[in-house]
Order: sequence, then C-alpha cells, then structure tokens
Amino acid sequence: MSFEDALKEVDSGVIIDIEVTPGSKVLCVPSGYNLWRKRIEVRLSQNAQKGKANEQLISALADLFGLRSSEISFVNGMHNSKKSLLLQNAEYSHIIAILNDNLLDDAV
Repeated sequence: MSFEDALKEVDSGVIIDIEVTPGSKVLCVPSGYNLWRKRIEVRLSQNAQKGKANEQLISALADLFGLRSSEISFVNGMHNSKKSLLLQNAEYSHIIAILNDNLLDDAV
C-alpha cells in the first residue's frame, strides 16, 4: 500500500490529499486508499450542503490525528470531492503511523 503518495511534507506541516464521499450511512475516516487517484478515501455521514460535510471532515481529521480543528485548513477542493488539506504543525512520521494503523485495520 503506497498511501504515502497522498501526503506531502511542507514547512508548516503535512498536506493530505483526500477523496470524500458525503452522505454515507456511517462516518469512516479513513475508509481506504485510492491507488489510481493517490488519495485517502473518507466517507462522511453529513451531506455536502452548507459546509456541513467539510465541517465533519475537519472534525474527524482533528480527532484522528490529535490536532485542533483550527490547525486544519483547505489548500484546495473546498467545494469538490477531491480535497487537499494542510495539517499544521503535524509531523509527517506521526501522520504516516496513524494512517498505517488505521488503513491496515480496515483492510483486515
């Protein structure tokens, strides 16, 4: 699994590329890795209306990575299913370890 292709280390933290499916029955972060698009897949229970799905995404990522919601911001794709977010002050190795544990748990 080469999910590391969805991550980029920058001076201010880590940029993560995500593909969101809003309106799912359950919240699942992460739900998998899209090898072709090189994006972490996420299923959100909120619909993409009035920013509710984006709010749920930021909250779920903050919980997953142990960050504050204010430390997560959109780089691009705020109104698209393909999004890139900046995880400010996050360590690349920490993000890799968390995703590795969660993506492997989902694959078993």
